[in-house]
Amino acid sequence: MALKPPPPHRFDRRLLAPMMLGAVLNPINTAIIAVALAPIGIALGAPASETVWLVSALYLATAIGQPLVGRLVDIYGVKRLFIAGGALVAVAGAIGLLIPASHDSVWWLVVARVVLGLGTCAGYPAAMHMIRAEGQRTGVASPAVILTVLSVTTQTVAVIGPTLGGLLIGAWGWRATFAVNLPLGVASVILGWILLPRTTGLEPPRDQRPRIDGLGILFFAVTMLALLVFLQNISVATLWMVAVALVAGSGLVWWELRVDAPFIDLRVLGGNGPLLLTYTRSLLTATISYTFVYGFTQWLEEGRTLSPTAAGLVLLPVFAAGIGVALAFGRRPEVLWKLLIGSIAQLAAGVLVLFMGGTTPIWFLVVTMLVLGIPQGLNNLAIQNTLYHQAEPERIASSAGLLRTFFYLGAIVASVVYGNVYGAHATTGGLHVLGWVVIGIAVVFLLITVLDRSLRAIGHEGAGGGDAGGADAGGSPSTGEPSARTMRA
Repeated sequence: MALKPPPPHRFDRRLLAPMMLGAVLNPINTAIIAVALAPIGIALGAPASETVWLVSALYLATAIGQPLVGRLVDIYGVKRLFIAGGALVAVAGAIGLLIPASHDSVWWLVVARVVLGLGTCAGYPAAMHMIRAEGQRTGVASPAVILTVLSVTTQTVAVIGPTLGGLLIGAWGWRATFAVNLPLGVASVILGWILLPRTTGLEPPRDQRPRIDGLGILFFAVTMLALLVFLQNISVATLWMVAVALVAGSGLVWWELRVDAPFIDLRVLGGNGPLLLTYTRSLLTATISYTFVYGFTQWLEEGRTLSPTAAGLVLLPVFAAGIGVALAFGRRPEVLWKLLIGSIAQLAAGVLVLFMGGTTPIWFLVVTMLVLGIPQGLNNLAIQNTLYHQAEPERIASSAGLLRTFFYLGAIVASVVYGNVYGAHATTGGLHVLGWVVIGIAVVFLLITVLDRSLRAIGHEGAGGGDAGGADAGGSPSTGEPSARTMRA
């Protein structure tokens, strides 16, 4: 389909629809499954020890798959990978819709979640790739507004996801939480086919495409799989997984430092300290966020004896404040002050937890959640913007995928922390321990932010942040020349 050429000095807003849809596929499925586990367990006669793999499968698939798919996007462009991802999402929906209602079917649902995880891997890396490409095409200095739209969209989905899941289950049963991916996947395929460009100018020419680093991908996948499985099942019996992770990780380092076109360019990454700190901040932010979302929620129900509905309402200010803060300050391209305020707010939230008990008034809980919403909005936005500026343009998609991997690592670390702190029951004493954990993580976050001098320059490269994207006034790092114009399908 022939489309009108995009405006020369403004972000092509036609790209927003596929970008936003692709970016929300993963968070919406992460949120929906939370309310579907119990109905699935009842319908299929599966215990919690089996249904929990519906959560773990998606985490494992996306933590491993996002950097891989991101690298493929960097090499082959967004269109084919985005369409393939949408097709996999639709397939996953069909599996969940059509399997028989028997106990063994729970493992088919796990397979569906793996397929779903792989299908959703293309969305976020493709969005970051397109934003970077549009920045180089338009020559606009900062993509603050578009990155804010991306951040707010994913945060909004996190808010409505559980509610949407509940409505779907109430109307059509647990299968609807899978079946909803059929129209979403088909819409992704259609929008990707019509609106996404075949090439963006960031990909290498066909005759210069690097070979796929299959051995590096294998080493990375084994390392991550062993590490994630161990973190989710920490025990003496799973210690051998640590050994597997160490051996595979050593093999990854050895191989990636020798191959000409590595899957993860460790030479460049090792010399890019600011980007490594950005990945670390993503892990720390996710650890704090998920510690509150799950650990604090568990205490609200068991320690503060609130109903699940009331506990969910207490958490709403976190997301509302996060979205509000992101909308209010998203147009500002600077990141340092956002990260500093976010880290201080994290620290304050941890301190407030220390004053909570079984009779703590609701207003105090709500105030704490409002404070926590500040870093929810500012940190996620600033980390995303920082990655945009720090990553190499030709590796922006794989760098964005690796950012998601660190985020999921943080989520898993959080589950390990609150699971071991609470034990059988979520007590007030355990909550206070979590408060000290949050304080410690927030202090580390604050220190690595204060000491990272590279953050001061981000957002001050030039004017023109209103409408579109571009890292360094839209061109190559050395010359500032705009890249090849986007070719339309």
